[in-house]
Amino acid sequence: MGMVDVSSKAVISREAEAAGAIVLSPETIERIRRGEIKKGDPLLVAEVAGMNAAKQTHLLIPHCHQIPLEAVRLSFELSERHIEVRGHVRATAKTGVEMEALVAVSIALCTIWDMVKYLEKDTGGQYPATRIQDVRVVRKVKGHA
Repeated sequence: MGMVDVSSKAVISREAEAAGAIVLSPETIERIRRGEIKKGDPLLVAEVAGMNAAKQTHLLIPHCHQIPLEAVRLSFELSERHIEVRGHVRATAKTGVEMEALVAVSIALCTIWDMVKYLEKDTGGQYPATRIQDVRVVRKVKGHA
């Protein structure tokens, strides 16, 4: 049990892309589009949060290696009922960056929820329709350094 020994693995180029979505009310989506969220722009804050989270993955998931990331990008696509977040991570390392991409997307989604939760609550303070869904690795690439 423990961290996998990667000392014999070659240092190569590695990339991973993850995606996920947060389901919100159409009214909340429209307020995001109009820039009417009290805490500020949820997409801008989620982008920064996702980048920071990717860099901290080894502190959050016990068996993950600390990987010097070369690039972390997040993108957002708004539809009428949800926001899709995509995270792309790149490094030249001995192990992959899928977990970093997943953590980036997950934290970006949680950040959006935090920023709009006051709009999503029902009269009982619950979130009957708000949900995070379909967090997954979309693509993984291994190459040679």
